[in-house]
Amino acid sequence: MLKTAGIHHLTAMVNDAQRTIDFYAGVLGLRLVKKTINFDRPEVYHLYFGNEQGQPGTIITFFPWEKQLKGRIGTGQAGVISFAVPKGSFLFWENRLRKYGIRYSSSKRFGETSLQLNDPDGLKLELTEREEGPVNHWGFGEVKADHAVKGFGGVTLFSAKPHKTAEVLEDMLGLECKGDEEGFLRFKSAASLGNTIDIKLTPSVRGLMGAGTIHHVAWRAADEEVQERWRTLLLQKEYNPTEIKDRSYFKALYFHEEGGILFEIATDPPGFTADEPADELGENLMLPSWLEPKREELERTLPPVKARVLEEDL
Repeated sequence: MLKTAGIHHLTAMVNDAQRTIDFYAGVLGLRLVKKTINFDRPEVYHLYFGNEQGQPGTIITFFPWEKQLKGRIGTGQAGVISFAVPKGSFLFWENRLRKYGIRYSSSKRFGETSLQLNDPDGLKLELTEREEGPVNHWGFGEVKADHAVKGFGGVTLFSAKPHKTAEVLEDMLGLECKGDEEGFLRFKSAASLGNTIDIKLTPSVRGLMGAGTIHHVAWRAADEEVQERWRTLLLQKEYNPTEIKDRSYFKALYFHEEGGILFEIATDPPGFTADEPADELGENLMLPSWLEPKREELERTLPPVKARVLEEDL
């Protein structure tokens, strides 16, 4: 049976590129690992954040477009992003969130306590203490390895048909059901990051795509051969997957499951060092070869942005 190792990346919609960088790099301490463009809409950035190497299971990506309308989180979407932080780091993160004026609350589910907060566009985030997962040695501002976000803890899905979504997770993606608690059904994969998927079983409002919502969830495929096998299976099960697309840093295919959520299956290789050295990740605008002739035009159109240590950390 085909089994995904877990989440490859999550992609969300936001309004402002520099504000997004300031929050995810400046406040949360993630590394900006790639500054490129939306291949389908090259006038819009595509920003990738993750751990020091930008490994699968750590990558959150954004399409920042000022003109898009505010979205609404609800059914047919992934609703909550969970980041794993080291055990014993909550005091650091509580102090940090207070310093930046970010409101948070705490909750407990499946024996884990999480700090819940929103990003500047309203995306729902959680910080969850986890023993598992490698240390992220990337340091930025006051965020050092002892407290740094390791990668994804997981994601909560707001499905219009929760039990149909559960079937896809279990029967198509090979995740293991761990039980239900307080209106949530939990699945896990074998990876140490991006391995915990909760499905909200209670009804919610219908989601509307726009700023402040998650666009899709991408699942890991070990290589292109495994990805092809998944595409064949999806066709057999009449999920109508797209053709496999070259995204420079991975190959991707997309399909909607019956609960309305857009899923992607993305290959682990080649990774983010395919077009720039590891020590320069995220510093330059990287373009696919077919858009290099338009570099000057795109650089004039796109606003200048960069990862910067914020004043509160100086």
